Amino acid sequence: MVCESWKAKLDTYLDGELPSAETRAFDVHVHNCPSCSADALTRVQTKRAIQVAGRRFTPSAEFRRKIQQRVAPNPRRSLSPGWMFAAAAALVLIVGAVTSNYVGTRSGSGQVFSEIADLHVATLASSSLVDVISTDRHTVKPWFQGKIPFAFDLPELQNSEFSLLGGRMTYLDQTPGAHLIYDVRKHHISVFVFQDRSLRLPTGLNGNSFTPKDVSFNMETFSKDGLRYFVVGDASAADIASLAKLFKGVS
Repeated sequence: MVCESWKAKLDTYLDGELPSAETRAFDVHVHNCPSCSADALTRVQTKRAIQVAGRRFTPSAEFRRKIQQRVAPNPRRSLSPGWMFAAAAALVLIVGAVTSNYVGTRSGSGQVFSEIADLHVATLASSSLVDVISTDRHTVKPWFQGKIPFAFDLPELQNSEFSLLGGRMTYLDQTPGAHLIYDVRKHHISVFVFQDRSLRLPTGLNGNSFTPKDVSFNMETFSKDGLRYFVVGDASAADIASLAKLFKGVS
């Protein structure tokens, strides 16, 4: 089949490991091939399900506290071989729990950024790019009223190279948000908007602007008026920063 050569590279494409020229060609193909777009969407959803499942088994603080209490030194008891063996076994559990928690925290620190990238790819691979199709911000913004628990403003694009394609509903950590699609020189850029306090963001991010490094797309995130914005796409880092700047300047 004609699509077999494309599907052979699908995982590489979803992982952002293709050269930029092949990535652009793949974008065009996926948008126009129902079979490949459905396959891409299925793989992205499977990837996200695995990531969510992996976070369910991080040892809790209560578990660590109980283990620590069991191995706390007790000067009134003699260090019998049996007690020493039990302490050693418990220590192994503690080391494993702490290590697992540390690794989970490290990997989880960038989890939200990976999920944002997955949402971007899944949308591009879907048969319906947006739910409300309009280049007019005064049409797109009201469409979200009553669908999400917050309001936001869209920037004026006059005298810029960006064009608004429309918007759709989205979810992150079971939190509803807005997903806006912009175009610049045939590149699609996603802008996600969520309530800042509803997301599990990396410690220390707070309201600061931040550019993640461990994702396969250029991305910038920032907080403004209690809302968290994610700007992501395969456009240049300069274009991503320019669109983010337009949103930051909305009053």
